[in-house]
Amino acid sequence: MDQPLWQPDARKAEDSNMARFLRFVREHTGNPDIQRYAPLWDFSVRQPARFWSLLWEFCGVRANGEFEPALIDGDCMPGARWFPDMRLNFAANLLRHRDANPALIFRNEWGHARTLSYAELHTEVARFADALRRAGVRQGDRVAGYLPNIPETVIGMLASASLGAIWSSTSPDFGVKGVTDRFGQIAPKVLIAVDAYPYGGKTHDCMEKLRELQHALPSVTHTIIVPYSGQAPDLAGLPTAVAWPDFVTSQDTPPLDYIDGPFDHPLYILYSSGTTGVPKCIVHGAGGTLLQHLKELVLHTDLKREDRIFYYTTCGWMMWNWLVSGLATGAGIVLYDGSPFHPNGNVLWNLVDELDISIFGTSAKWLAASEKAGIRPRLSHRLSALKSILSTGSPLAPESFDYVYRDVKPDLMLASISGGTDIVSCFALGNPLLPVYRGELQCRGLGLKVEAYDADGHPVRGEPGELVCEAPFPSMPIGFWNDPDGTKYHAAYFERFPGVWAHGDFVEITSRASIIIHGRSDTTLNPGGVRIGTAEIYRQVEQIPEVLESIAIGQHWRDDERIVLFVRLREGVTLDETLRRCIRQQIRDNTTPRHVPARIEQVADLPRTRSGKLTELAVREAIHGRPVTNTDAIANPEILEVFAAMRADLAGE
Repeated sequence: MDQPLWQPDARKAEDSNMARFLRFVREHTGNPDIQRYAPLWDFSVRQPARFWSLLWEFCGVRANGEFEPALIDGDCMPGARWFPDMRLNFAANLLRHRDANPALIFRNEWGHARTLSYAELHTEVARFADALRRAGVRQGDRVAGYLPNIPETVIGMLASASLGAIWSSTSPDFGVKGVTDRFGQIAPKVLIAVDAYPYGGKTHDCMEKLRELQHALPSVTHTIIVPYSGQAPDLAGLPTAVAWPDFVTSQDTPPLDYIDGPFDHPLYILYSSGTTGVPKCIVHGAGGTLLQHLKELVLHTDLKREDRIFYYTTCGWMMWNWLVSGLATGAGIVLYDGSPFHPNGNVLWNLVDELDISIFGTSAKWLAASEKAGIRPRLSHRLSALKSILSTGSPLAPESFDYVYRDVKPDLMLASISGGTDIVSCFALGNPLLPVYRGELQCRGLGLKVEAYDADGHPVRGEPGELVCEAPFPSMPIGFWNDPDGTKYHAAYFERFPGVWAHGDFVEITSRASIIIHGRSDTTLNPGGVRIGTAEIYRQVEQIPEVLESIAIGQHWRDDERIVLFVRLREGVTLDETLRRCIRQQIRDNTTPRHVPARIEQVADLPRTRSGKLTELAVREAIHGRPVTNTDAIANPEILEVFAAMRADLAGE
């Protein structure tokens, strides 16, 4: 654990954006001691107004107004105000380049291929913004995308943002109830959707769902259908609908007149997972999102103009919003729509070679599944341009670190990153100046005063605690939709430790200031009063070859709590007492006896959200006979019946 898996090359580190920013900060502060990341982070949290101002200047944010003050009421959380006298437009910052360099490079499962240069993207956005304006879209209106990860989604978002409208999107695999649970709360004026989409070798039609949504979303005055399948959509029963080519009627390129707003004017509405209730509508501001994403992409990810960056994501996951912000750097943004395992597990690695992707983003679960499937890209692919792999969605197991450096590529930065929809960004992430240690996230993000608290609210080191942020930062939500007095917003983050953001993750800050994620604190196990992160169990169980995935929950048991583990096994494998003993021994040998589950049960599948995250809370509710109130947020809700049926057996033992 004390030997790094990867060390940055000295020359490449010196050429990194983070190193350039270090020099920039030294020059502008006159502080010669800021030579490494640790003192830079310390400066960023001790002098936040100065830090965020320097970042603004370094990244060349385009805005108008008075630069000072950078921060008002900086001791209020929530309540701090950033750059109150500045006005900007998010789309103007992402479309600052207007040349022949590739902006969007698109592929999908159907074999479609498309590239838009920065000049072409600007033209497409200008035309669509003009059509939205003529359709009556004004500043503050909501434009909703029921869309896959395609160029039209990016065009729609940028056009909306150019007008000062608010963008909200979800993926087309959501059912009607899942869509109305989200969009129904925000009353969009315009809905953009596709007629169909590919996944797993099948074509999934959307038109019938759109006919139901026509009645479920009465606020929508225009429904714009992208003929993604290549066929003219049947608009019968859709009186407000028009095909995208018929909506964008301008043959010329109208001027793209950006409407500036205050630094914190609403840009995005994102949604909590909604697995235990109606999703919360989280409103993010334009300036905070832009500044935070620039910091993470330019400095922590080392994204440069010559790079091509890819993240496997849907438009219902915040990583889509994060990825698209890469346009502000002038880099090439790679979009893919389809299954990451169709026709086989090499489809994404093939993209890396075909498109010379240098920064590749995915989920921890996909990397674990690739290892289980025996995929070894190092032997089958060039990967010559690849310099970084990013992983998020769940904690990246130490064994997955081994897999990447053994079977993918030994010379790259593996950045396990962690944050969330709540901040549309990361609390802990990568760093081109720091080594990579097995099972650890490299650092806390600049400008984020992250600590781990014990139950009494005291910072701890070298032991698990609650992830908190002790000071304001620009990408905090500006609020929740339909929460005028901020009651729900305050309850979500500030009730546990007043004046401190409590994120809901169970983490450990090591002696070298790296981060270990132990799982969500709201699913933390508590047998005999000892707090255990579920990720500690998963790291051991999923090393066993027969086990593909697992979920551990705490079951109320005889005035205490016991651990019940559910496993999904390889095809043809049956859970017997020998395998149960093997699983228990693996956990006991590598953790503690407290981690060993009291019951281990085999299931055919595990419930997961539509962004692919396993949902422990839904299993816990089903096992205890409590309703899972928003099953439409779950991609395979039928599997919950299996867990509910096991309740009597588990309770009667």
